[in-house]
Amino acid sequence: MPLTRWAAAALATALALALTAAAPAVGPRGGPLDGFTIGHLPAQVEAQASTLDSDYEWEDVAFTARFWEQAKEGGGFQVVMQVLVLRGEKLTDLAAVREFLTHYHERDPDTWNLRDFDNNGTEGLYGETEAFWTPGPGVAVEVRDASGLLGEEELLATARGIGPENPA
Repeated sequence: MPLTRWAAAALATALALALTAAAPAVGPRGGPLDGFTIGHLPAQVEAQASTLDSDYEWEDVAFTARFWEQAKEGGGFQVVMQVLVLRGEKLTDLAAVREFLTHYHERDPDTWNLRDFDNNGTEGLYGETEAFWTPGPGVAVEVRDASGLLGEEELLATARGIGPENPA
């Protein structure tokens, strides 16, 4: 009987170590999303924030989205941040992605103030509540500060913390 208990304890310990080692470094709220890894989450995304993944399509572009939401004081919930992976033939380059997102987010192209940023060697654009880039033809990634809580520094840090899921 003692040998059986020892074997069960050893097996449970090995399983716990294997599962712990496989967990993403940023916890269950980060990690893989449609071919990318979310490697940085802002401090404003609190530990008690819940996540929701969703897949949908709009105007021949497929979206895979992760939303972080948290309870508001006084009741209700608010979306704190979103990461969107967009896939579609019309997303040929950064200019095409900007044009698509202008329409998708119902922005005025003449007043949507976007600036350039370097996302680990890939050209991207960012504004007050979003950062996006095209890691390859037909693919775009966007980080959205849905409630305006993150600020520019954390928005860009989150964007720069997203990379290929299995880099070569």
